[in-house]
Amino acid sequence: MLIDIIAGARPNFMKIAPIIRALQEREAAGGPLRYRLVHTGQHYDPKLSGAFFEQLGIPQPDVNLEVGSGTQAEQTAAIMTRYEALLLEARSSLCLVVGDVTSTMACAISAQKLCIPVAHVEGGIRSGDWSMPEEINRMVTDAISNWFFTTSEYANANLRKAGVEDARIHFVGNTMIDTLLANLDRLRPPAFWDDLSLKPGGYFVMTLHRPANVDHAPKLRALLAAIETGTRGLPVLFPVHPRTAKSLAELADLPTSLHLVEPQPYLEFNYLVRHAKAVITDSGGITEETTVLGVPCMTLRDSTERPETVSQGTNALIGTDPAKLAPALERLFAGDWQTGTVPERWDGHTGERIVTALESLLMS
Repeated sequence: MLIDIIAGARPNFMKIAPIIRALQEREAAGGPLRYRLVHTGQHYDPKLSGAFFEQLGIPQPDVNLEVGSGTQAEQTAAIMTRYEALLLEARSSLCLVVGDVTSTMACAISAQKLCIPVAHVEGGIRSGDWSMPEEINRMVTDAISNWFFTTSEYANANLRKAGVEDARIHFVGNTMIDTLLANLDRLRPPAFWDDLSLKPGGYFVMTLHRPANVDHAPKLRALLAAIETGTRGLPVLFPVHPRTAKSLAELADLPTSLHLVEPQPYLEFNYLVRHAKAVITDSGGITEETTVLGVPCMTLRDSTERPETVSQGTNALIGTDPAKLAPALERLFAGDWQTGTVPERWDGHTGERIVTALESLLMS
């Protein structure tokens, strides 16, 4: 029984590693499932993909569709066409997609058009913001998935509202947290740690890549100025996303406390997050990791698809208005940030639960 596991972009790699590990362990114990790892090539920069495979112990892909860059429509079309060709040549029994990137949606469509069932890891999450490409990817993927592996009761409720019956919903936890917990002892400082004289709790980590924050240079300048003032001279480590780099190139006289660095591999990036005073981000996945690590997190968005990181965790939605950063940073420095708790089933065993469910679903 062959399962296709789809990976295409940086967030996917962290999510598939525990599933692959659990499948390998079950196969060694005589389990019936086998997998084919399909890398779409949506992210093709080694800093965004190759290093993750090496650090997280993910085997080299069985297939690389090598779609490369392009617009949303161009990437979607290329992934669908090339994955369809693969399935016509060597059919699988299930397409397992993770997260909400273009590869997730495109491969789910191609599989279903060939009557191959789809299982969606992280099904049911919603931000309500249709301006985000990821939200469209989530909605389309969930509309055509057979089974859902969910991270929270929020996601379960979203699926039920859409008419999905409970038998198709499997509340398993969060595979990103499986990966984090499995690698805590392996996290290591980046090469610039000593050069910048960084100390635990003595710096911030920032990531920005959403169009609302980075595509308009004056808006980005205002955000950086507010961050410089609010962080009180502490170093701000800023791994620069390729999209953000284009806007930064238009700006002169960047804050002196801002340190632009290359996108970091998994072990180095999460070392920085674990020891930061706080994280400032517009990413979704990072808010999950900061919640488990107990690190304060400020999200520069008006909505989140991971509300449990706000209601239970260490994350706060600040919005995209630079003026809203100052009160949040003042609260942080005053020691008035919420401590948070770890959501249910974010315990490092999600991959095992997924494989157990797959064996039941596919072999019954």
